[in-house]
This record gives sequence, structure tokens and C-alpha cells, in this order.
Amino acid sequence: MQRRHFLSLGAATGLAGMSVFGAFGTRASSAAAGTFEVTRSKAEWKAMLTPLQYKVMREEGTERAGSSPLDKNYAAGTYHCRGCDLALYPSETKYDSTTGWPSFYQSLPNAIGTKEDRKLFAVRTEVHCRRCGSHLGHVFNDGPAPTGKRHCLNGVSLVFKAA
Repeated sequence: MQRRHFLSLGAATGLAGMSVFGAFGTRASSAAAGTFEVTRSKAEWKAMLTPLQYKVMREEGTERAGSSPLDKNYAAGTYHCRGCDLALYPSETKYDSTTGWPSFYQSLPNAIGTKEDRKLFAVRTEVHCRRCGSHLGHVFNDGPAPTGKRHCLNGVSLVFKAA
């Protein structure tokens, strides 16, 4: 394919100005933009996180479905942000969505932030820790009552603390 044709194809599909990686969702940009209470340098984040945790939490990646032991954890307790230890989700709102990722129908008050995510040719709602901006996952409108929401999260972004 000639470069000019490829560029015009990108413009026609709304991909102009995006990197090929960003457009196809294989390499995300960065954790939620904004000012957060907890901040660290890139080197500090890399020193405290495994490569997979860094990819998910700071580059908005996704862990492989079914890879997190937290998906099948239903013990009483609270799920905290791995990046700053903020309490995010109570175990009472966790349920088995059969997606392979830990899922919740509601977060704790003032625990998360959201932003529009236009990667993968669709508009989704990205969810991040409101205190450090670490990427947690996405929120979908196919969850159970009482909220109808499914907070589909990456287990590597979370730390479970038993009650």
C-alpha cells in the first residue's frame, strides 16, 4: 500500500494524528492525565511495579483474561489500588461476570475517576484511581442491579485486603 493511500485511509477512518499503536490499542498512551495527590516519576513507578503492572497501570494495557487470582476471590475485604493503597472496591460489590477479570458493580465513594477511551475503534469508559491516576480497567453498562454497571478491572492493578 502506498504511503499516501494509507494516510488518506487513516484520515477517512478518523485515525489521523494517532500512532498506529494507539489506533489499534496495542500500545496505550499513559495513565490518566491530570493532577493527582500521589505522583511519581516514571523511574519510581518502574521500580515499584512489575513490567506487567507498569504496562497496565501506567500505559493503560490489559492483563490476559483469566490470569488474575483475584477474579475468583470472593473473601470478605476491600480491593485497594496497587499504586497508592487507596481503598477502591468493597468485596460486597464483586460478582462473577464470567469475563475472566475481577468485576464489580460499584466502587467506594470518591475512589475512582473515569475518562473517555477511544482506542480499539469504540468509545469506552476507562476507570482509574482518583488519587494516583493508575489505570484499573473499564466500566460497561451490562452489569447487575442495582447499578447496571460492570467495572471490569485488571487484577494486577489491585491489592486485596481481607476483612
